Parts: sequence; C-alpha cells; structure tokens
Amino acid sequence: MGKKMEDGQDKEQSQQPIPLLTPYKLGNFQLFHRIVLAPMARQRSYGNLPQPHAVLYYSQRTSRGGLIITEAAGVSDTSLIGIPFSPGIWTKEQVEAWKPIVDAVHAKGGIIFCQIFHVGRVSSSDSQPNGQAPISSTDKPLTPEGFDAPKYSPPRRLKTEEIPGIVNDFRLAAINAIEAGFDGVEIHGAHGFLIDQFLKDQINDRTDEYGGSLENRCRFALEIVEAVSDAIGSHRVGLRLSPFANYNEAGDSNPKALGLYMAEALNKHKILYCHMVEPRMKTLGEKSETADSLMPMRKAFNGTFIAAGGYNREDGDRAVAKNQADLVAYGRLFLANPDLPRRFELNASLNKYHRDTFYTSDPVVGYTDYPFLETND
Repeated sequence: MGKKMEDGQDKEQSQQPIPLLTPYKLGNFQLFHRIVLAPMARQRSYGNLPQPHAVLYYSQRTSRGGLIITEAAGVSDTSLIGIPFSPGIWTKEQVEAWKPIVDAVHAKGGIIFCQIFHVGRVSSSDSQPNGQAPISSTDKPLTPEGFDAPKYSPPRRLKTEEIPGIVNDFRLAAINAIEAGFDGVEIHGAHGFLIDQFLKDQINDRTDEYGGSLENRCRFALEIVEAVSDAIGSHRVGLRLSPFANYNEAGDSNPKALGLYMAEALNKHKILYCHMVEPRMKTLGEKSETADSLMPMRKAFNGTFIAAGGYNREDGDRAVAKNQADLVAYGRLFLANPDLPRRFELNASLNKYHRDTFYTSDPVVGYTDYPFLETND
C-alpha cells in the first residue's frame, strides 16, 4: 500500500506544471510561458542598421506566445555607445530594417518589444556627431578600468532647457518602433546609461529640478515614461531598471529607496511592465551574495513584474512559484540555447555560452550557430 501510494505521488509530482511554463496574460498579449529573451547587446548592426542575419537570430529564439525584448536601439545620433555596430531606430532606413525581424518573430507566434536607449556618457567623441562631447546629467567623466576597456570622452552636462529635446527623442523612437511593427517598447533605464545617470546619486550632481532629491533625480525617467506612454499607449510600454547595480560607475547611496520610489511612481502611468535587475548582479555578468531583494518593488508595482539577473531553471521556477516575479528574463542561457523554453520543459542539458564571441561582429559565430536539441517529435 505504501509503495503504491509513493508511486502515485511521484507520478502526480511529475505531472505538476513547471511554473516557468505556465501561461500568463501580459496586458493584451497572451503568453504561453514565462521565459523572456532578455535585451542583450550583440554588436552586429553594421552602420547602425539591423541586418538580415538578425532575422534568423531573433526568429531562432522565438516560440509561440513567447516574449522577445531586442537589444537596445539608439534613439538619436548622439545616443550610441563608443563601440561599433549598435542598431538605431531614429531614421526611416532603420525602421525599414527592423520590419523583417519583427515579421519573422510574429510569423512564429511571438511577441516582440524594442528596447530603446541613450548611452549618455558611456561613449566617446569619436562616435558622436561632429566629434562633440557625449551628453550626460553631469560633466564627471567615466573612468574605464582594465587594459581592454573602451576609451570614454568627458561628457557635457545637459542644460535644463535641453532635456525636453532628449525626452522627445525617446517619444519619436517609440513611434518609430510601432511603425516598424513592434508590439511595444522597453525604455532602458538601467546599467549606467543616460536615464540611470540621472537616477543615481553617485553620478547626478545637478542643482536644477533634475538633481538633488530622489524625486528630482527620477523626474527625467518619469517624463520619458509619460511622453512614450502618451505617444503609443501605456499598454505598450515597459521600463528596465537596475537600482542596485553599479555598472558604468552608476551606483546609488540608497538603491532600495530608489527602486521603491520608481515602482510606486510608475503606477500613475499604468505602464505594462517593470523589468528589474536582481541586486545580486551588482557588477557586469557576475553574481554576488546580498541580503537585498526585489520583493518590495514587486509588491509596490501594480503591473507585470519581470525579474532578471543570473537565473537558471530552478530559481526561475522558484521566483514564479513564490510570486516574486510574473516573468523571468534570460540572457546568456537564451543566447546559447535558442530553444531554451523547450530545454526547460524537458529538463534537458544546456549548451555552454562562449563569452569571447558575445560581442564580435561575425554574423554567424556566437550568434546563430548555437545548436538546437535533436528531437524526434
């Protein structure tokens, strides 16, 4: 009797749904699972134009009812990083180049959002129009570390009256994304780029209405959220934040207060989702132990909450099961495993990612050459 009961329990447990693979209603979009392709710089957009090889890259990682977030696309000719081959979405030609990528994802039943950004001071004069200084919330330079670190130029502090123009760049980029067929946009407010340079008190040393208090430092981000939401509808807008991270020397003295303030402030704008990077990802690509948690922000934000940062199958399942997140974004694992949802479903082994090919400009190697599972079905 006992053995029979145990067998029954084992069978019942094996038939329990995998939390990451349960359906989810993301606003107007029906997701068939909770696994999101995280936005990742790939540096294969020659001349700042998305290329035909990106059609294959994104379609490989698309599954029916799966959410894809693209690599960051620049919102203007001042917005790109001081490294080559990043895409933009401020010109008609760029919009046209994105269309076949979007179409390929839609053809496989996927949902695709375009991440839009401005790098601010994470740039060099060499990549700026007329060799001008990069713009930022500050004139404090970014000091690269390491032998192979990029060379950044000292930034120029934006004048107060210039800021509405930058907000408008994000608004126009969002309109362009919808013109290209995207289902929505994710505003990149993380990782030490321009919006984060306003948010974080380690960088923002302004004395106008965009600096000083927490409310003032968050003003720029929230003005962008409002402008983009007004332009394309808040039901098509997400925002990515990394309050705890120190990427590109963008740290804050009270990251929990910053994250909580933003989560609560976003409710007023009724955006579709908030995408936050786990506190354990303080530095680029590496986990670190921390007592901090995203739970206060998760509880404060009324919309869909996406968590990212070093997740594997087990802790992704746990995050969904314990209601710590609605969706979980995967970067490196999804890069190396284009069929990641299928592998998670089967609990199959995973391809190892190759860090040395993350940012090469090769249109195939480290991009579309990671193998799929061999299946008989």
